[in-house]
Formats: sequence, structure tokens, C-alpha cells
Amino acid sequence: MTDAVPGSAIGAVTDAVRRHDPAVKGFASDNYAGVHPEILAAIALANGGHQTAYGDDVYTEALQGVFRRHFGPAAEAWPVFNGTGANVVALRAMTAHWEAVVCAESAHIHTDEGGAPERTAGLKLLPVATPDGKLTPELIDRQAWGFGDEHRAQPKVVSITQTTELGTLYTPGEIAAICEHAHGLGMLVHLDGARIANAAAALDVPLRAFTADAGVDVLSFGGTKAGLMFGEAVVVLNPEAVRGLRYLRKSAMQLASKMRFVSVQFEALLAGDLWLRNARNANAMALRLAEAVRGVPGVRIPRPVQANAVFAILPRDVTERLQKRFRFYTWNEATGEVRWMTAFDTTEADVDAFAAAVAEEIESPA
Repeated sequence: MTDAVPGSAIGAVTDAVRRHDPAVKGFASDNYAGVHPEILAAIALANGGHQTAYGDDVYTEALQGVFRRHFGPAAEAWPVFNGTGANVVALRAMTAHWEAVVCAESAHIHTDEGGAPERTAGLKLLPVATPDGKLTPELIDRQAWGFGDEHRAQPKVVSITQTTELGTLYTPGEIAAICEHAHGLGMLVHLDGARIANAAAALDVPLRAFTADAGVDVLSFGGTKAGLMFGEAVVVLNPEAVRGLRYLRKSAMQLASKMRFVSVQFEALLAGDLWLRNARNANAMALRLAEAVRGVPGVRIPRPVQANAVFAILPRDVTERLQKRFRFYTWNEATGEVRWMTAFDTTEADVDAFAAAVAEEIESPA
């Protein structure tokens, strides 16, 4: 191999890989993690030669069988670029312009998508305050009313998140109760599964146990947080729940021309147990972190650690010093609550180093 020539494409790549230290990891988000080596290998496998664009390729065709093994013979997967896109496309396909979506007040579609469901999908969100990020049939009824009232946006979809933004889990029974209640009201159920793999691993159940088997109509399947380079998928479990999804994906700018590179990543993730291995590691590292800091004076863990999120309350000055050493986010400025996320590539050494830093900053004089 010849030496890289400064200014050439090879030289540019060589410079790029030197811009960060791959040994440095943080606890801000599982989105910060890189790409799993098996996913990178799958992308390389799909490279070379020509394949039909916009999803008419052999990898996207094969992907349908992979998703059906997890979610049943009626499942149909529609790869998209990102999680917001998956939610917007799914919810738009499930609603008419005069209809609304009931969601938890903490839901990602309500707090972290820049108004995309309202702006792009043109629908109304009806948020409900919850103590733990989870909806219940009783909480849904706080917004699921006014059917037939022309002055009120018509409730049509209940959107739940698994795992929730507060790190909590719905059991399959809880989701089944929500679906039964929503369907009884003539409503549909959407599941935002940005961390669906972490939920299944934590519950130790198949992916379909709290989706297809519980009555969920449509879900957004998260791939990026599970180790993909990019890509999520809208998975339709009830074909009668959506309209025009093929056209909405395009108009929402979520139709990839070289879709084979999204689809092959999902095949690598889901055809075997990679999704489960990645999720189990992330979850285990979160539990390890919580246990490591739980006994440190001045640290409080206010929420249960059920998947790969750890919420903690620290003195403000400790948080500020610690954030200079590791990346993580403050969740609630008023209470001093922070959120620590673990990922598929988080190691025991990463956790132990961070926990030691927490203890050091707590003990350090202000």
C-alpha cells in the first residue's frame, strides 16, 4: 500500500480517524456509541456492484422475513433514516388531519422532536402527566374524550414508549391492557421502540411478547442505539392501521435511495442474537453503575434502574466538575437530577472508572 498523499481522499480519511480517541467514552447517550463491528462488516458485505434503489433490492426483500420471524407473518418493515422520522411517518399514516395522539408528557414525540409530529405530520398531541413515564388505561382517559365533538381534535392513537424516557419498562400485560382499552375506544396503539431491544432483554421475553402479541398496531423499531450506523424502521403489525405509508415515507424525506445499506444492518442485528447481546450488555452495565455509586455519600438514585438508564441526583458543583471529565446530561436543573446512559460497547472498566470519578468529585472540597 502506498503512503497517503496529503490532501488526497486517503489522507483525509487518515486525518479523520485521528480526530478522537476511541478509548474515551461517556454516559450521555447510547447514540454516542460507535457502530458494532458486525454491523460494519454487513455494510461492507452489501457494498460493491449495483442494486436497485429505493428499497427494491435483495437486502430489503430479505429483511421482511427477518422482521416476520420476530413479529409474526403480518409484519411489514419500512426502513427509515432516524427515530423522529419513524415516529412521524408512523403516526401520520395512522391518523387523519383532524385526529390526535395521546402520549405521556415525557414522551420523546412531545419533548424531544422539535415539534416534528405537529409540524410535519400535522397532528395534535394530547400529553398526559405520568409519575413514571408510563400510560395506563385510566391515564389515557384523561385525554381520550370528546369523540364526535367537532371542536376537539379527535383522539385516534395512543403512543407509548418502551423503554420510557424515564428508564422504566412496561410489562407485556400492561401493554396488552392499554391496547385492549384503546381498541375498545376505537383507537390505535403506536409503540416508540427506540430502545425496544433493551426492553426485551430486561424483561427476558421475545420482541413480539409486548408488541404483536399484546395488540400493538404499529411500532418504531430503534436500530441506532442498538449498534447500527444509522437507521430505524416503521414496523406495521396491523395493516388496517395505516394508510399511504409508502407515499408518506417519501414525502417525509425518509426514503433512502441506497436502502440496502440500512436493511443489511437490520438483518445483521436481528437475524441472530446480536440485538440481544448488545442490549444485555448495556443493561448490565447500567445496573453495575447504579450499584457502584449507590453507596457514595451525596449520591441518590431516585428511579428504578430497569434497562440502560441510570438517573441520579448529585450536588450541582459535583455535576459541573464531573461533566468536565465525562459527557452526560442534566435531566432536571431544578432538582439536580442527571441521566447516565450505558451502551452496547460500555465495558466494566468504563463503568468502574466513571464510578470512581463520581466518588472522587464527591469527596473533593468545593
